[in-house]
Amino acid sequence: MNRMTVLLICMATIGLAEAQTRPPEAILPVPSAAQVEWQRMETYAFIHFGPNTFLDQEWGYGDAGPSVFNPSHLDCDQWVRILKQAGMKGVIFTAKHHDGFCLWPTRLTDYNISRSPYKQGRGDLVGELADACRRHGLRLGLYLSPWDRHQATYGTAAYTELYHRQWEELLTQYGPLFEVWFDGANGGDGYYGGARETRRIDGRTYYDLPAAFAQVNRLQPDATIFSDGGPGCRWVGNERGHADATNWSMLRAGELYPGTPHTEALPTGHPDGNQWTAAECDVSIRPGWFYHEHEDSLVKTPRQLADIFYQSVGHNATFLLNVPVNKEGRIHPADSAAIVGFHELITDELSDNLSRNARIRASATRGRQFSVKALTDNDFNTYWATPDGISHATLTITFHHPTRLNRLRLQEYIPLGQRVKSFAVDFWDGRQWQPLPCDEPTTTIGYTRLLRFPTIRTKRLRIRLLDARGPLCINEIGTYLAEE
Repeated sequence: MNRMTVLLICMATIGLAEAQTRPPEAILPVPSAAQVEWQRMETYAFIHFGPNTFLDQEWGYGDAGPSVFNPSHLDCDQWVRILKQAGMKGVIFTAKHHDGFCLWPTRLTDYNISRSPYKQGRGDLVGELADACRRHGLRLGLYLSPWDRHQATYGTAAYTELYHRQWEELLTQYGPLFEVWFDGANGGDGYYGGARETRRIDGRTYYDLPAAFAQVNRLQPDATIFSDGGPGCRWVGNERGHADATNWSMLRAGELYPGTPHTEALPTGHPDGNQWTAAECDVSIRPGWFYHEHEDSLVKTPRQLADIFYQSVGHNATFLLNVPVNKEGRIHPADSAAIVGFHELITDELSDNLSRNARIRASATRGRQFSVKALTDNDFNTYWATPDGISHATLTITFHHPTRLNRLRLQEYIPLGQRVKSFAVDFWDGRQWQPLPCDEPTTTIGYTRLLRFPTIRTKRLRIRLLDARGPLCINEIGTYLAEE
């Protein structure tokens, strides 16, 4: 072999080595930095509060006088302290529900908190909550219902302009927002300035949502925009808090919109989507979204909330839990106990990663920078990866001694896109490999996939990543034993 041939071989070898130590190419679509931070919040709260609270209603008609809104001991700090104790990272507040009553002193309509007895008309509940969030380190989001059953102009172009101007007030007066909510309640019967009639609109075009979304992007560029079709995040398609086990963080842009009747894609996403739009699972801690005294005994238990967590966050979505405020203006003790108990339960079940002291081997590794050490270092920005062209691989976890397990957590490094289409998990029973006794499909992973299964005792666990959209990028593996 001559010297030139040797040189060429060396150069080719070095080039191949360098290629495999570079990060894998992103597989589009990918999330923005703000979308990644939004999903890493995992759990956050919703608060429904307003005239409905005092009238024992869910959807106000729009004809109640402002005087009905009169909480006696309102304390936003109490809300935020409890939510923070419950592990919530933020709170989304109903600045205006379908009845049209605005909980900030807007200049755009008289139907607002300044006309109520609360603080002799000097209250600003959006501002008070924003201040409490800043004091206690929670992030703030806002919900402004597009439907307004009070406004006489609803159904005309004048209301669309009013709606955009209301958003401008909210987007500019209360500091940074992590999420803004556009829901699909689009027209029907209402007061409408005394007309008391039914008005229908085209939810796809009436609100000029492209202009509204552009307004959010201009004034709150780090806010994630929620609606059925995103663009920031999407409704999961139900109010039970459940995403499908197969859940892609992508949608085909433009196919879904607030109020869309085509909901079959919402729990699963589109595997061929071109817009990153992860799912958000919204559910109330009570049967209703507003506080009703007769529901005090119907608050979901910590175990029920934990089950929802596993089917929302554990299915590559976020968990938005509604905790309504009562007539006094406080979170009820039953709700408080439930959400704090839920947080303690989940923390107990998922805090001790038994894989950290185990040996992990991979059937393929991209290079030292992407080794299996990244899988248990608790660092979101490190990950194990496979070489280009390798879209299936096996990870084998070997414990120092037979270990009892009943939880498994897998995470993909989503800044480079969602990849895994299918995987399988097996455990060694002392003689042979057995499939993990899991009662749900093992298809997608995404930001997080959590599996629950009956307790097994094993010295080895095998994760077979069977199919993916490109080289594998896994940034965390956790194995746990939860008390049963």
